[in-house]
This record gives sequence, structure tokens and C-alpha cells, in this order.
Amino acid sequence: MSKIKIFLLSFLLNFSVFSSFSFSEIIREIEITGNSRISDETILMFSNVDTGQSVKKNEINQILKDLYNSNFFNNVSVKIEKNTLFIKVDEAPLIKDIKITGIKAEKFKKVIRDSLILKPRGSFNNFLLTKEKTIIRSKLKSAGYYFANIDPYIELLDDNMVSIDYIIDLGEKSKIGKISFIGDKIYKDSKLKSIIVSEEYKFWKFISGKKFLKEEIIEIDKRLLKNFYLNKGFYNVKINTSFAKLINKNEFELIFNIIPNQKIYFGDMNFILPNNFDEKNYKDINKLLIDLKGEPYSIYSLDKILDEIDLITTNEEFKSSNAFARQNIVSDKLNIDFIIEEGETFFIERINIFGNNVTRENVIRNQLEIDEGDPYNEILANKSINNIKNLNFFKSVRTDVVNGKNQNSKIINYKVEEKPTGEITAGAGVGTDGGSFFMGVKENNYLGKGLSVNAEGTIATDSVKGNFSVINPNYNNSDKSVFISIKAEETDKLEDFGYKTNKTGFSLGTNFEYLKDFKLGLSTSSFLEKMETDSTASANQQKQAGNYWDTFLKFNFDYDKRNQKFKTTDGFRSYYSIDLPLISDTNTLTNSYDYKVFNEFYENNITTFSISLSSANSISDDDIKLSERLFIPSRKLRGFETGKVGPKDGEDYIGGNYLTTFNAQTNVPAIFENAQNLDAVIFFDMASLWGVDYDSSLDDGGKLRSSFGFGVDWFTVVGPLNFSLTQVITKEDTDKTESFRFNLGTTF
Repeated sequence: MSKIKIFLLSFLLNFSVFSSFSFSEIIREIEITGNSRISDETILMFSNVDTGQSVKKNEINQILKDLYNSNFFNNVSVKIEKNTLFIKVDEAPLIKDIKITGIKAEKFKKVIRDSLILKPRGSFNNFLLTKEKTIIRSKLKSAGYYFANIDPYIELLDDNMVSIDYIIDLGEKSKIGKISFIGDKIYKDSKLKSIIVSEEYKFWKFISGKKFLKEEIIEIDKRLLKNFYLNKGFYNVKINTSFAKLINKNEFELIFNIIPNQKIYFGDMNFILPNNFDEKNYKDINKLLIDLKGEPYSIYSLDKILDEIDLITTNEEFKSSNAFARQNIVSDKLNIDFIIEEGETFFIERINIFGNNVTRENVIRNQLEIDEGDPYNEILANKSINNIKNLNFFKSVRTDVVNGKNQNSKIINYKVEEKPTGEITAGAGVGTDGGSFFMGVKENNYLGKGLSVNAEGTIATDSVKGNFSVINPNYNNSDKSVFISIKAEETDKLEDFGYKTNKTGFSLGTNFEYLKDFKLGLSTSSFLEKMETDSTASANQQKQAGNYWDTFLKFNFDYDKRNQKFKTTDGFRSYYSIDLPLISDTNTLTNSYDYKVFNEFYENNITTFSISLSSANSISDDDIKLSERLFIPSRKLRGFETGKVGPKDGEDYIGGNYLTTFNAQTNVPAIFENAQNLDAVIFFDMASLWGVDYDSSLDDGGKLRSSFGFGVDWFTVVGPLNFSLTQVITKEDTDKTESFRFNLGTTF
């Protein structure tokens, strides 16, 4: 082939390719066919083309793609001829309805239906149908149904419409047959199992939902494990994965792979403050930092420091500030700079609240730490969100800050999603002291006003009790809780204590936090009490029969430094209360003090020491009535029958004017090392009860009672089971003892 022919051929090929991509036509007219339900305007909108527009040949593919992406059509063809764009469509069927068959629970159906992409009155699409099977399967797995079968049935209807029926065979829920921990886990499996929510399947756990394999719970388990290791010094702990291995029919082994990495200790810690911040305000935290140096890293301690900084910083009254920790690891030491920065300066123009259909707006506004017209403070804004969440009225609380009318003003929008706030509780129990039944109804957000209204009743072996109460947790936006309660109680203690009472009255009062971790309470109560005495009781007891009207003023002081309210591992609590008679037929003055301290001496061991002191005295010459005398609680002196210790008058136990108890208890994790929900304890109890105001000759002189023993706490499917075996050390001949005690009860 000559060079000229090669050149011409190359030129023609290049020209052909170039022209195919560069040639364009001006659209003078658009012709749309095949549509009956979808308007021409809608088709033009999705095709992104209009008359007068220049369209290249290669751009037709993009028009096709855009129209297919609308999900309105099964088939689309597009072509250009003589400045006319021809669009031919084949409309996808319209979805008349979507059914879910095989699931009875309407709430679960709604969860699945809300997650679907295809909707009634929308266009049917086979690709999305396949995608929805994956979505449904994910929802079923999250509920524990790993072997569910999903079979979509499409029914063709007239007028190009379809009906979708997702036929679901749930099968059995997938159970957790075994929980294992691999990797350099450091801690024993029993300890790690006590931390997570999931638990191994046992036949007696027929109520518990924790024994099923649920993906969202596994994610919670991973976070709990991570937080545990973070509080033990393992700064870079990795919970790489959790996966399920089938070990039996419908039973999985749940495996957590734990990589703790190097243990890290607190090193040098410093504050970096803006120039106009007063360093003197942070001197108390500096002491905390000194105490922490050399201690294992703990995310709890770190958060506590940041909370303290936030508290101090808000008192600085700066417009806005933010505190964060800049961390740097050197060898096995974590050096931290606590940096406080001033935030953007602007004022709050308006605060809007959305989503509160039931809850009144003022209830939410009362929880805000900031107000319209105030300088914006990020710390107070975040605290406001937490306050709203703590009401426990809402599923979610979200906020966003938008520009106001002026350059230096902002509008804050709080968006809440409400949840049901009513509760019905019931319970039953049986134990050494007899049986009981409990029933209660509670509404935590009555009429949307944030009021807690509670009605409950208890029937026990020797008593019947009823109570109705109303609590305003934030009265008049004062951060003070105000309550009123009406009570009625009938107690029959004729057999062993010589009296029976019928008591009715009311109480009202307030509780509030005076200082950090320090709460004060003030209340008044007034009761009418009718007392009957046994015909065999002594003359001194029988003369107390009659009616009594008593009105008291009560003060209580609560200093709580526990690291957590439940499953406490560190800290202490100190509580004191005094009841002062105002108008009383007996003028009884009552004092009580309780102190309890918690220590974790070694891994998974919690040791507690507690002391209690109580007194009941008349400020006049009256005798203290039998129902106000003091008795040793059975939980404070194990090994003795409830109340049947101390002074006696004839055959009746009459209690005393003074009471003191001491208790020491420690758990022994090694006994039930591989068992969940089981805990063994060793205890020592000591108590003394003395003082008989109406006849000192009956006083036994406050002789000491003591005991030691072994106990087991077991959380069963029907509630906590507690039993103890006790050996009495010191006692008196008149005391009634018991070597075995148990209690089983639940609330449902």
C-alpha cells in the first residue's frame, strides 16, 4: 500500500471517529410516546433536555441513563432524526400495595415496611425488589432470625398495576450456644461474660431475649468490652470482630477477638488556657492530675477531668468555650494537654423546639441552660441537650444552629422525637419471711407537663400497702424536685410483736442538689394511725391502743461519691436523716445515719463496709409508740429472724430506742468463675439494739449480736434469688435464729 493510500485511510478513520463525537444537532422538537401515567414534563425533567438545546450523538446514552435512573420505566429508547428528539418509554407498573405475610407483630412489620425503598403508589422495579430482600434479611438478622426465608410474590393487576407480598418464613431464632473470647484477652472469660449483654442459651432462660444472636446487641457488646479495657489502662485496645460459628442446629458460637495492646499509664498533664482565663480556678483539678500521674489510663478518669473543666469554665462566664484533650504517648506514658479554647462569639436570637406533640414546650425549655438573648456557650448548649435526654420522654434529641437576622446572632433548633412514657409493673416474691405481690401503674409525663404520676399497691404476709404520688422533677424551673404522696397501710404484728396498726396520711416535700454530689431533702408528713394491741400483751403495751395524729418535719442529707449507682466498685455514700415532731401525740424524734464504702481490692472483687446508727426518743414524757420503735433489719443481721432480737415484754418483741449495725461483705469470684449471673459472697454482721423508755428493766443492756456466713446471688429468669447460710457467733437466749434464709422475687 502506498504512503498516500495509508494517509487517506488514516484521515478518513480519524474524521469518522471525530465526527461521531463532535456532530451535534439543535433540538427543534421533542416527541414522547408510550407514556400514559408519567407526564411529558416529568420525562423532560429527568432527561435533562429541552428544545433549542444542542445534543451530540454520544449524549443520547446519558439521556437514556437518566431516564432509567428515574425508576419509572422498564424500557426506554432515544434517537435524533432531523432535529427531532424521539423518546419512547415503556412505563413500569404502579405498586398498588405492599403486604408482609408471616410476621404477626405489627410493630416489627412497621419496622420492615418503613425500611423498604419501594412504596405504594410508586413505580415497580425488579432491581430494587432484589435490594429490598437484602434489607429485610438484615432486619430479620438484627432480631435474631438468621435462617428466615423471604419469597416476594408479585401479582399483576389491571391498569398496569402490581401488588407485592413479601412472604416470610421466620423459622426459629438463632441461639447463642457458646460465647468465647480469643486473643490476648488478659481477663478470665467469666469476667468478660459479666460485662456484655449477650448470654449463652440455657433451657431455663425462656423469657430472656439476651440468649438470641442479634447484631445490634453484638455491637453493644463490643463497645462494652472496649470501654472495660479502656478503663483498665489499655489505650489502644482493639475488638477486631465478633462473628458467629454454627455449632449445632440453630445454635452459634459467638466469638470476640480481643487485642488489648500495650498497657498505658497517665504521664504529664497540663492546662493550656486562653489569656483571659483565671488559672486559680483550676487549682483543685491540678491536685487531681497529680494524684492520677502514674496510674493506669482510664477513660472514666479522663471524662471526669473534662467534666470538671467544663463546670469551672461555665462559671468563668465566657461567651463560648470548648475543652478537649491533646494526647501523646511516649513509651508507656500518656501525656495530656487539656486545651480550653474560646469559641465563636454570637448571641442567641431565638430558640425553636419541634416534635413535641404531647410534651409541653415549657417542660423542655425548663431544661435549657441557655436562653434567648444570652451569649452562646457551647458547654451549656451541650448540657441542655443532655438535660432534655435525661427527661426520658424522647427517643431522640437533635439540634442545629442556623444564622439569625444579624451577623452576630444565631437561631437554635431543638428537634425531639417522643416515645411512650407509661409503665405497668407487677411482681411477686417468696422468701423466709413469707410471700408478697406488687402491682403498679406509672405515667412519667402526665398531660405532657413532665409530671410523674404513680399508683402502686403491695400485699404481703403481714401487711397491705397502697401509695399514690405525684412528682414534679423541676418545679418552677428551679432544679428542685417537688412531690406529694398519699399512703395507706395496714400491718398485722399481733402474734410476735403484740400490735396491729392502720395508718393513713400524706407527705409532701422537695429534693435538690445543693453542691456537687451533695443532695438535700426537706419534707413534711402527716398521718392518722389507729393501733390495736393483743389481749395477751402487757399492760404497758395495751395502754398504747388508740388513735394517734402525728405531723413531722424531715431533713435528709445525701453525700454520694459512688462511681456508679448500680454494681458499684469504688467510692462511698453517706446519708443522714432527722424527723422532727411538729404536732404529735407522742413527740418522737428520730435520727438515722448510714455510711457505706466500696473497694475493689483485686480483679472482679468488691468488698463493702457499712455502719448504721439510729435513735428514736420522745422530746416529752410520752412513751414511743410500738410502731415507731427500732428493730434490726434482717439484711443487717443475717442468721436471726426478722425483728425477733432484743428487748422483750412478755412474749412480744418490743424493739428499742437505739440501734447500731456493722457489716462487712466481699464476693469470691473464683467460686463461680465460669458461671454467668452467679455471685458468691462471704459476710460478717454485727448489731446491737437497746433502750426501753417505758420500762428500763426490760432492756437487755445493748448486748452484741453477731454472725458470719456464706451467700449466693443468682439472677434467674423469674428474678433475683438470694440465699444465705449463717453461723451465729453471739446471741441471747430470747433471740430467734435461723441458719438459712432465701428470697426470690421479680418484677414484670
